[in-house]
Amino acid sequence: MQYEMKPIAHIRTDFPEKFGVPRQSGLVDDAIATVVMEPEYRQEEAFRGLSGFSRIWLIWVFSGSPEGQWSPTVRPPRLGGNERMGVFASRSPFRPNRIGLSCVRLREVRMEPELGPVLVVSGVDIMDGTPILDIKPYLPDSEAYPDAARGFTARRTDYHVTVEFPRDLLDRIPEEKRETLMEVLRENPRPAYQTDPDRVYGMAFARWNVKFRVDGKTLSVIDVEERRKER
Repeated sequence: MQYEMKPIAHIRTDFPEKFGVPRQSGLVDDAIATVVMEPEYRQEEAFRGLSGFSRIWLIWVFSGSPEGQWSPTVRPPRLGGNERMGVFASRSPFRPNRIGLSCVRLREVRMEPELGPVLVVSGVDIMDGTPILDIKPYLPDSEAYPDAARGFTARRTDYHVTVEFPRDLLDRIPEEKRETLMEVLRENPRPAYQTDPDRVYGMAFARWNVKFRVDGKTLSVIDVEERRKER
């Protein structure tokens, strides 16, 4: 038996590409986004009571990953990309059903004249334009188990880096977005298995392309340029 699902909303974020998206929800709390409902789900009554919750679950689709290309084992980037784990022990997008799950902070449920109820959320780890399949409230009493075993993720390494961002380049970013960008960079978006200090990485953030190098525990921004608008 097959089940058909269709998006109820799409999310608008500052991450137009997969590279640079925070690896988990909540890592960059200032990463603000808006969830815009599809026209048939813009009934205000469907959101009655939601504003009483501080966090919600977003169930979404890995729309940036190829459909039907799942793998029984994957190489988690945080294990250096050289060790395989079962796909069901990971949060890899290369799964039989490309479903993602994110716990985000609900900042506001606001009504807009043309869009109806719009959710303002933060701490997102989702690409811009991603289809949302469902929205559910987060219940801390029944969904938080701080003593649960962490599996292979217990082998934690501090991947945070010090960011060197020349003032003249930082000034190209609007002030209200600077701290979010800094948080993303501090999380070191470079894959753990790439260690060449001379390699230049380009990360899309909002309407800019940020170029940087990583040498040990220091990430140095070398250029910020406005991205070309897609036609």
